[in-house]
Amino acid sequence: MDKKSIIGIVLIFVILVVFSLVNQPSKEEVEAAKQRRDSIAQVEAKQALELQKMQEQQELQNTAIKADTAVQNQMMQEKAEELGVFGAAAVGTEEFTTMENNQVKITFSNKGGRIYSVELKDYQKFDSLPLILFDGDETLFGLNFFAQNRSITTDNLFFEKVGGARDIVINGPKVPTGDEGKQKFNAENPGGKESVTFRLEVAPGDFIEYVYTLSYNSFMVDFDVNMKGMDSYISRNQSYLNFSWAFDVPRQEHYSRFGEDRYTYMTYKFFEDEVDNLNKNKSDEEDLSTSVKWIGFKQLFFNSTIIGDQAFPNAQVQQEKYDYENNQNFLGRFRADIAVPFNGTQNEEIGMQFYFGPNHYQTLKQYDLDMERQIDLGYAIVRPVNKYVIIPIFNWLRRFIDNFGIIILLLTLMIKVALFPFTYKSYMSQAKMRALKPEVDEINAKFEGKDKAMEKQQATMALYRKAGVNPMGGCLPMVLQMPILFAMFFFFPTSIELRGESFLWANDLSTYDSIVSWDFTIPLIGNFMGNHLSLFTILMTITTIISTKLSQSATTSQGMPGMKTMMYMMPVMFFFLLNSYPAGLSYYYFLANLITIGQTYLIRSFVDDDKIRAQLQANKKKPAKKQSSFQKRLEDMAKQRGVQTPKKR
Repeated sequence: MDKKSIIGIVLIFVILVVFSLVNQPSKEEVEAAKQRRDSIAQVEAKQALELQKMQEQQELQNTAIKADTAVQNQMMQEKAEELGVFGAAAVGTEEFTTMENNQVKITFSNKGGRIYSVELKDYQKFDSLPLILFDGDETLFGLNFFAQNRSITTDNLFFEKVGGARDIVINGPKVPTGDEGKQKFNAENPGGKESVTFRLEVAPGDFIEYVYTLSYNSFMVDFDVNMKGMDSYISRNQSYLNFSWAFDVPRQEHYSRFGEDRYTYMTYKFFEDEVDNLNKNKSDEEDLSTSVKWIGFKQLFFNSTIIGDQAFPNAQVQQEKYDYENNQNFLGRFRADIAVPFNGTQNEEIGMQFYFGPNHYQTLKQYDLDMERQIDLGYAIVRPVNKYVIIPIFNWLRRFIDNFGIIILLLTLMIKVALFPFTYKSYMSQAKMRALKPEVDEINAKFEGKDKAMEKQQATMALYRKAGVNPMGGCLPMVLQMPILFAMFFFFPTSIELRGESFLWANDLSTYDSIVSWDFTIPLIGNFMGNHLSLFTILMTITTIISTKLSQSATTSQGMPGMKTMMYMMPVMFFFLLNSYPAGLSYYYFLANLITIGQTYLIRSFVDDDKIRAQLQANKKKPAKKQSSFQKRLEDMAKQRGVQTPKKR
């Protein structure tokens, strides 16, 4: 190697050494590179660990799936042994479907293909929450029968929803106030109509099918049970299948001993016969061995009723009522086990309907099924007054006025004006009796003693007959007014129109208007008056006492010294009773008292007692009139007892 080559090699080596020294990384750069290498190593280790965990989880899932599949297969096998061809439907996942119109929202469950819950959209509970007629897993709804020597309950089987959306909304034209749920409006203004179908298929082409159909602006749901090919499975010795329906009844109103708890009970109508009910006050049950058209699960303002297209051959109904102290959320539990016909043919169709809605008289009456009888309008003598007088007037006023306080005022005025001739006649009779008081006092003084009671009565009647006074004239008009008073007593507590309607200080005319309340129960009277004070009831009591005082001053009180005290005690007794009744009722009685007081002062202003007495004295001088049948009966009774009647002068 020559000298130049050696020098070149040395220079190259020097250059390389210098280059490496110049480009040598600093300590910071070395540390940073080390951290990068460590981070990469950690990430790779973490990824490896996560991959290992995923592999382990996948293995666990696969094991669980295998175990679940084994368990499911075992359950399927057990269900198949227990339920036969229905066993495959015993396992599934519960899913929900809703169908709603402008009035109701119904939730269905594929488990049992049943109605799971019903909400009334235009109403709320007393606490402003949505009003649900029934809801939850405790709802019992389904067919019970024997198939292949096994007891089958469809309530526990999973149906398949046949097509359609999960949430169905039925639309239609705007509904004016007062036409909610009215069939006449729907016929003139038709809206939409939808159906939901759930099918329980046990073999290709063999199934049980529930079809629910709801129209716009309707509270009525059509329920059709279609069975195809089930004659191959259901025991042929069954002429009836059992349809069971039960649910816990939720509380919708403020608690009141004379409110919702009192009006919650089961009702039913026998086919082409009367409407009846279970005990209104306690738990009860009944075997209905004759045909039944419908069975109602009734509350104060709402009801859920099942109706047969044909009459149900028989049924068993049962109600369990809960005490408020033990259960403040539910009123009780209703159950109906209903026989539905089964002919054992290849194709069976069973038609039913459900009514889910308010206890509104006109709404229920339109179906011509006597369902309006679920509204308690009073006894036989009172109910016609509500049906043909009070309700028509009330509904007519509603067409023009929205304020229910004003409606009750006008209703009261109309009734009092209509009854004014009777009120006037009663006052005039009292005035005549008062004019004869001096003569009556003379008779009382003349015939003192219990042994002369009949002579005194005969002499008094002779005086009345001679003066031309009918002693019953003041009582008969009052008797004629009593059906109106009692009709109102039944009308206001059951009138759903008043529910939630406020007036003055009363937030809800369908319940009591409490102005003072306390947390304890007053012994003896607490069970009646509750733990509050109702202002309208107080005003009613005060005006009743004033009206009684005016009436007492216009009559004589002969022979009945304790009657005056009793007349003043009655308003106080009614205060304790009506303090827990709806404010609308006390408000009506208060208005009626005010008008009565006004009428009394009005009549007094143009009735001259002296003129009446002069007329009666003139009547006494006229020839005696023929005895009335009432006076003749009194004299005959006296003769039978051996009492001589006074001779006519």
